[in-house]
Amino acid sequence: MTIGIEMGVTNSGQAATLDLEELLATRLLVQGNSGSGKSHLLRRLMEQSAPWVQQAVIDPEGDFVTLADRFGHLVIDAAEHNEAALQRAADRVRAHRVSVVLNLEGLDADGQMRHAAAFLGGLFDADRDHWSPMLVVVDEAQLFAPAAAGEVSDEARRASLGAMANLMSRGRKRGLAGIIATQRLAKLAKNVAAEASNFLMGRTFLDIDMARAADLLGMERRQAEMFRDLPRGAFVALGPALSRRPLPIRIGTVETESRGTNPWLIPLPQTPAEDAAALVLAAAAAPDPLPRAPRRAPAPPPPDILAQLAQARPAVATPRAEEAPSAEELAERKQRMGDILRQILAEPEASFRNVSVLYQDFLVRLRIHAIGGKPPEIPAFRRMLAVARAGVGEEAAAGEAWREAEARANALPEDTQGVFLLLARTALDRLPCPSDATIAEAYGTRSAGRARRLLSWLEEQGAIVQRPDASGRRIVALVGLGWETAPGEAAG
Repeated sequence: MTIGIEMGVTNSGQAATLDLEELLATRLLVQGNSGSGKSHLLRRLMEQSAPWVQQAVIDPEGDFVTLADRFGHLVIDAAEHNEAALQRAADRVRAHRVSVVLNLEGLDADGQMRHAAAFLGGLFDADRDHWSPMLVVVDEAQLFAPAAAGEVSDEARRASLGAMANLMSRGRKRGLAGIIATQRLAKLAKNVAAEASNFLMGRTFLDIDMARAADLLGMERRQAEMFRDLPRGAFVALGPALSRRPLPIRIGTVETESRGTNPWLIPLPQTPAEDAAALVLAAAAAPDPLPRAPRRAPAPPPPDILAQLAQARPAVATPRAEEAPSAEELAERKQRMGDILRQILAEPEASFRNVSVLYQDFLVRLRIHAIGGKPPEIPAFRRMLAVARAGVGEEAAAGEAWREAEARANALPEDTQGVFLLLARTALDRLPCPSDATIAEAYGTRSAGRARRLLSWLEEQGAIVQRPDASGRRIVALVGLGWETAPGEAAG
């Protein structure tokens, strides 16, 4: 299923859309000088995608904390927590799928790098069961992945640069989609910028930055001058999630506002020169004695960030109390979810897509079909997926024999359970043993060799026994269940 995020309009007045699923797989780089509209662009992207995907924002200036009021993001003030607490909090963020804004305002450059590195490390090192899709937005990315050493310590720089490199190069397999914004490409580490496949280039003036922007967009050097003429809020887009050719777009409006100030001109007060002298110079000539600072009560201890995460929920209207669903409603809901899962698996290449991607697609379809109730968590979804791939009928799935097969499958690693259940269903129905290609597809691969190695591994674990019949065709028996498949061609 394709989810299009409307970013704005093109020069011809058509809607400029961004493919959210493609973005999750290919990452995004935004460049533009100060005042070009980068933060406005990031805010538009986060507001439009907030209902669809979890988000984390690394915010060095506290500009994006206003997302909390409208979209329920949890704001974490990094200055109130140490690095270890932020790393634990990041792990909880992924476990509970809470969208967050890490506010680094109030920290010096060294502290911002250390705290951002700890938080990104916690997101990256989360348990495999929590690898659901997540947008990780880093504003002013040149602060966290500088191209050259600065005034910060080498330790902080290495930690921050390593965390950013992991996000952009290895984060995709963990469900993390990096979105980085920078004022100058020349200040951003090349190994971080090079991992992005989508680009939005805004107004810039320095020759070296215009030349790099033109190179990234596949434009000729003589066309680089156009970046000087782009108005505020206008960008040139390129990438699989945006456009196959460089496409000028103007970013649309946003619902939330930044806490920063805009350079609007304000008339000066009409103060006579004599009054101005009295206001300024008199105080300098005879300063008033400093008043004694009042005694203040000690500051309260910082809030427990883990307690905040446990209580965090998106800001939604309080639902009315409803009666518990009846058995018929639960059965209907289960059947509808099964129908949706079978529709997903019927799509081309579905067998080879990551479980986290399939789970996100499943959640979106539940919304589209207005299926209420709490959706299954990823472990339960994996079991549903394994049963659906095995092709078990409803009547057989309700039987005692199949429940015993599922219990034996639960003792195996999750990625092998689908193959075991496929063999169990085949043996239960006395069908021919699946071919190597069928087993490979259930395992999520196209390699017949990996399918054969998996069968050998299952046999080593005492889960199955393989044997040939008189004509050399393969038979698989399931240990402890007393079932075996009919003879089947391995290469069929």
